[in-house]
Amino acid sequence: MSIFLGVNIDHIATLRQARGTKYPSLIDAARICEDSGADSITLHLREDRRHIQDYDVEALKHSLTTKMNLEMAATAEMLKIASNISPEDCCLVPEKRQELTTEGGLDVVSQLSRMKEVCAELSSNNIKTSLFIDADKDQIDASVESGAPIIEIHTGHYANASNNEQIDAELKRIIEASEYAHSLGLQVNAGHGLTLENTQAIASIDTMVELNIGHSIIARSLFVGLANATSEMKKLLQEARNL
Repeated sequence: MSIFLGVNIDHIATLRQARGTKYPSLIDAARICEDSGADSITLHLREDRRHIQDYDVEALKHSLTTKMNLEMAATAEMLKIASNISPEDCCLVPEKRQELTTEGGLDVVSQLSRMKEVCAELSSNNIKTSLFIDADKDQIDASVESGAPIIEIHTGHYANASNNEQIDAELKRIIEASEYAHSLGLQVNAGHGLTLENTQAIASIDTMVELNIGHSIIARSLFVGLANATSEMKKLLQEARNL
């Protein structure tokens, strides 16, 4: 079974926004990633617009040769933007203005009614909804009930584990969650905190369809270039599946 790589380019925009310049170009970056093996391009349009801007989303939609995975909060403003842009996928994530990055999974259980509304609206615009959740059975069950066809398992706890015992425990949770979600008919993706050092175990899960990786690829590109950083991550995923 194939496994796909989505490259998150948020932090190329972070570098641009640090000085308010027109460079580096997100369109050029996305093109390099696509040419180097990326199967999709992920970008998070945050409410505070700290990196990706509205014009980036529109420009990238017209220039991508793969597909766009738009990460966003489930707000009326973001739904309107998504409906106008029509990305292939939308990944709904929790969002706090004070956080450095997304710190955990979406609580679908407590927001089920709202998630149903959002998933239905996105689906009516031919957009596939993905819910970014922790590796938790109740959250998976709620995701099914919400009508979302895809979940993205938050791998941050696994990535941040400080010893082998914790790593093994978190990996087991992800494997069990992936298998359970797959058995219910969901497409299973994963992401957050994945690097060349810790991704292979996640990529080896045969029910995992797509990994979305950004920060480590962009950081690695400072030393080896964006094309090499993308292609070596794609190669790692393929080797994990013996492809």
